[in-house]
Amino acid sequence: MENKFKIFNSLHREVETIIPNEDGKIAMYTCGPTVYHFAHIGNLRSYIMEDVLVKSLRFVGYDVKRVMNITDVGHLSSDADTGEDKMVKGAKREHKTVMEIAKFYTDAFFADCKDLNIADPDVVEPATNCIPEFIHMVEALLEKGYAYQAGGNVYFDTSKLDDYYVFSSATEKEQLQVGVRDDVAEDTNKKNKSDFVLWFTKSKFEDQALKWDSPWGVGYPGWHIECSCISMKHLGEYMDIHCGGIDNMFPHHTNEIAQSEAYLGHKWCNYWFHVHHLNDQSGKMSKSKGDFLTVSLLKEKGYNPLVYRMFCLQSHYRKPLMFSYDVLDNMTSAYEKLVKKIAEIKEEGTVDEAAYKEYRGKFEECLCNDVNTSTAITVIYDLLKADMSGATKLKLIDEFDQVLSLDLLKAAKELGEGKNVDAELESYINEKIAERKAAKKAKDFATADAIREELLTKGIAIKDTREGTTWELV
Repeated sequence: MENKFKIFNSLHREVETIIPNEDGKIAMYTCGPTVYHFAHIGNLRSYIMEDVLVKSLRFVGYDVKRVMNITDVGHLSSDADTGEDKMVKGAKREHKTVMEIAKFYTDAFFADCKDLNIADPDVVEPATNCIPEFIHMVEALLEKGYAYQAGGNVYFDTSKLDDYYVFSSATEKEQLQVGVRDDVAEDTNKKNKSDFVLWFTKSKFEDQALKWDSPWGVGYPGWHIECSCISMKHLGEYMDIHCGGIDNMFPHHTNEIAQSEAYLGHKWCNYWFHVHHLNDQSGKMSKSKGDFLTVSLLKEKGYNPLVYRMFCLQSHYRKPLMFSYDVLDNMTSAYEKLVKKIAEIKEEGTVDEAAYKEYRGKFEECLCNDVNTSTAITVIYDLLKADMSGATKLKLIDEFDQVLSLDLLKAAKELGEGKNVDAELESYINEKIAERKAAKKAKDFATADAIREELLTKGIAIKDTREGTTWELV
């Protein structure tokens, strides 16, 4: 098929046309969550944009296979092999086993994805499923001379590579080398300060919950090796696109490339797709701060998760995005106005093939131009104003929303059906809203929450806004 889809390839720092290893097919890997806590909405920005990338590629005709890992072992609190194991940290925090934590937060992650209309990957593989694959790769790297044992652990030897800092310019390499020297100075086992652990057998903490037998003793894998092995298990030796957040670029993706290409003996992945940070007034949103925002919290505050999705789509994935509730309020208004315009379209006439082809072409062009979702949404506004039949507009919006996944037609249909309730039910709803307002004013939040739940059981969802409390049938 014609190769016309372009993305910014972080490896070469330029926009490139994707030429797959196999014509018409895309092998894609996306770094999954470390399931020790809820995903914050900054994490989920990456998954939203990766979801759009997959749907865009499929929209223009590619057969995409997307694989994602679940990190349930081996990820330390510092990406540079230092600090506490994140899974152990989560288990201590909640007085549960590591696997109980992993199951709970994996389910929570996919619940968030469902709320945000993020499709499930074709393959999801927990790291704990692949211990034999990790051990095999470590053995091979030792045999090839790319790894060594020291202090009981197995390390990758970065000095064996011609270029370890593959994502960085010369100036950045110097800065990273300084940073690495400072960050890992405490690990005297390493020959080079940029070396990284492939397999731990003697860690600085004795309470590691998950350990396995290996040729080097009882231990557990380093974080970086899991993505290399899981991707090869399901996608083979050649990958087209690897995705992740910009903070994965170093050291995680850098280490993935080092160990994968040393193991394989050839280039592993051709294109790297990195999504930039979500910031708030305090800077980059991060779990380590303990004040991160979740999808559940947004819902509790009355926001539609798809409004957050639209907020992400209105910006380019390579730009840092600034979050605030004011911006989300404005986006809520924009979403509701867009849905109202779509609800006003009359299902009339037949599909105008010329107009359909023209606007579908414009939409595809936006997607193929480095996944420019902001201009893609503009195409919808343009077609709403265009002189074409309602049938043509509705068909285009339906197809475009296969990529944008904003539930535009569904929301428009619900709006068209309206709040058709009788006077008695409307009086009951207003009475309950007034009772809830009084309870909140008296700081009786338990009663306020109980009223919300009572209404929800009757199919009535309420939402608190700056203008007051609104409701809708669900």
